[in-house]
Amino acid sequence: MVHGQPDCVCASLPEQRKAAIDPLKAFLYLALVSVLGLPAEAMADPGTQRILNVGYYEFAPAIYTDAYGTARGELAELTRRVARQAGYGVRFRALPSARLYGALESGSIDLWPGAQGKPELAAHTLEGRHTLSQINLNLYHRAGTPAPRIPEDLAGKALILIGGYSYWPNINTLLEDPALDLRLLRTSNHLSALEMLRRKRGDYLLDYQIPVEQARQRLQMEELPYLRLTQVPIHFIVSRHAQDAEAVVTALDQAYESLRAAGEDLSLPSD
Repeated sequence: MVHGQPDCVCASLPEQRKAAIDPLKAFLYLALVSVLGLPAEAMADPGTQRILNVGYYEFAPAIYTDAYGTARGELAELTRRVARQAGYGVRFRALPSARLYGALESGSIDLWPGAQGKPELAAHTLEGRHTLSQINLNLYHRAGTPAPRIPEDLAGKALILIGGYSYWPNINTLLEDPALDLRLLRTSNHLSALEMLRRKRGDYLLDYQIPVEQARQRLQMEELPYLRLTQVPIHFIVSRHAQDAEAVVTALDQAYESLRAAGEDLSLPSD
């Protein structure tokens, strides 16, 4: 210490430095908020930001896992945007449908951008207000063959399905009807399903329109005739067992509305 300098001056130096640094830190955070358009509460203390565990199953091109293990697709990007606006981070996890539903029932997955109205999830989930997209579940048949009458023309036929997908009670009732004696042929992806139909290894294909269209274009196949069996609205589905589940679904709804009111394009491909 310099001779003659009061002790209180040295003791106050840390407080002086803190007083000088903290306003600068606050200014930098505010600058980041204004530049990036992030909610202030999400930037105020990154160490305490809530991370939502987001579950999904492979549904290219809407949402899928790329070669680096990252969730991609327009539905994944919309989920990131809305969650960020609501003040949340996200951690994506790809799961088969049965495990995804189990994770929503246990609360190990907080959020699923998926199908509204799944009966088996009703007691375990809360649904967001907004329809993010709509997808069609169709029954495809080969060009040049007549459209089947449902259900009588399915009797004794071979029906191609994608493994890991689940359906609604009315569809499951059809698939499990012993009077129809359906032969259910399961395959792992949409490309192989279309190849099976083209090579007459099955009579009909039960599949969703968005991934079928992508696969059909990759295979350079002609357009396939189909019957629409049901249309599925896509919403944010929050596990009731997640921490502050009601607050999460409300925050996501409000964030979606805020982005839409600001003129942002939230549209997703729909059938």
